[in-house]
Amino acid sequence: MSEIVKTNWKGNMSFEWEVNGHKVIIDATEKVGGENKGPQPKPFMLAALGGCTGMDVVSILKKMRVTEDLDDFSVEVSGELTDEHPKHYKSMYVKYIFTPKKGVELPATKIEKAINLSEERYCGVSEVYRKASVKMTSEIVINK
Repeated sequence: MSEIVKTNWKGNMSFEWEVNGHKVIIDATEKVGGENKGPQPKPFMLAALGGCTGMDVVSILKKMRVTEDLDDFSVEVSGELTDEHPKHYKSMYVKYIFTPKKGVELPATKIEKAINLSEERYCGVSEVYRKASVKMTSEIVINK
C-alpha cells in the first residue's frame, strides 16, 4: 500500500497540501519571509503522533466498552527541537487526558493497557519516530 500527498506552491513561502482529498495550507512565519497563512509543517509531526495514538486508544477502549463512560478525551503532544540544523525533534512528550461522565470512575488499568498497546504495537507514527531515535515519553491524566 502506498499513499501520495501532493504539495503545491501557492506563492512566497506558502504551500497547499492535498491529503486524502483534503486541502491544508502551510506557510512560514513573517520572521522568515512567510505570511503566516497557515501552520508550519514540522508541528504536523506532533499532530500525526497525537492522531495516530488517539485513534488507537479510542478503538481499543471501544472494544473494552470504556468509551461509553468518557465525557472527553484529548491527546497533547509536545516536542523539543535540536538547536542545530537540520532542526528536528529530539524528544516528544504525549499527554493523554481523560474526563469521565459525571459520577463515573474510569478503569485506570484498561486505559493504561490501551495506551501501552498503541505505543508499543499499533501506532505506526510512534514506531517511525522511535526508529529515528526520538525519545518518547508519556503521561496519563484522568480527571475527576
